[in-house]
Amino acid sequence: MTRTMRAAVLRETGLPAPYAQSRPLSIEEVALEPPGRGEITVKIRAAGVCHSDLSAINGDRPWPMPIVVGHEAAAEVIELGAGVDDLALGDHVALIFRPNCGTCPSCATGRPALCEPGGASNASGSLLGGYRRLRSVVAPGIDGRPGSPLHHHLGCAAFAEYATVSRRSAVRIDPALPWDEAALFGCAVITGAGAVFNTARAEAGSKVAVVGLGGVGFSSLLAARAIGAREIVAIDMLESKLAKARALGATQCFDAADPELIAKVKEATGGGVDYAFEMAGSVAALELAYRITARGGTTVTAGLPNPQAQWPLQAVSLIAEERTIKGSYLGSCVPSRDIARFIAMYRRGVLPVNELLSERITLDEINPALDRLARGESIRQVIVMS
Repeated sequence: MTRTMRAAVLRETGLPAPYAQSRPLSIEEVALEPPGRGEITVKIRAAGVCHSDLSAINGDRPWPMPIVVGHEAAAEVIELGAGVDDLALGDHVALIFRPNCGTCPSCATGRPALCEPGGASNASGSLLGGYRRLRSVVAPGIDGRPGSPLHHHLGCAAFAEYATVSRRSAVRIDPALPWDEAALFGCAVITGAGAVFNTARAEAGSKVAVVGLGGVGFSSLLAARAIGAREIVAIDMLESKLAKARALGATQCFDAADPELIAKVKEATGGGVDYAFEMAGSVAALELAYRITARGGTTVTAGLPNPQAQWPLQAVSLIAEERTIKGSYLGSCVPSRDIARFIAMYRRGVLPVNELLSERITLDEINPALDRLARGESIRQVIVMS
């Protein structure tokens, strides 16, 4: 059946901060169509506020408008489309921001984060297969008329009371996990921890640095602790986040604004780190991560800067120092495999994801939450749906 619900709709990018005043996200009445073949409808229980959401609002990552934003969420299955026989009503799921078709060359070689049809559907603001299940009610939709379609952000459109998504955008999770904690596994944890476990394959006893301490960066820090890194260097511009990093296992903390930062990190680590993880989403942060990586080391970037950003690289250092630079998307994860194992690690106390929760908010508080995110004051704010 078609449902009417409340959802956060973005109609214009680049509105100025403070967002509490400019209100880029409007809470609107939206119609949600039932699931088609291979799709499910879910009741959103909790949704994390991520920097990727902010990048849609400020224009760093362009998306088709108007669009229902949100991509990191935990939800309850309430309706099954035709052909979905591996989920049941009432199942708990984490939403995944890159659906995977299962048959393209990337999926066939075990790299679903690079799924080509999934990437194409995300870019077009649709579900896997090109479908749109959201419609405006009073305000204009895609074609400028009330009642016309709205776009889905990253196949999820999770800042809403309900969502219709591809079955390939959902992973069943442990129903005992609290909703607010479960939401973090769909983006922050798989992206940050996955970068350490899967992309870098960092070893016990290695020296690790994390540049940028948001939800993703802190997930990388927790993963570095879990693998038994002997040095964990945390770098951020806010002392409050560095204090949190110390409490969570960082052995060295540095102010990102310190003009002597590179020299200090190299001195503290004996020439640099084996693995540096850039999680801030800026070229300056990537440059910093590269320059504090030791000879023979690996620099991993998952921060997603503006697509127009360019990074000038000293090519000879890549060769003469046998450096490795790796991009990491979705933590190089196989979500159906990795979310379950990351939740198990959390259950054992090895990956204390609950420490990343900063505030629990309502959907109506989303615009002020964007201000806190933009200022870097929060690790992870989670919208808890009533």
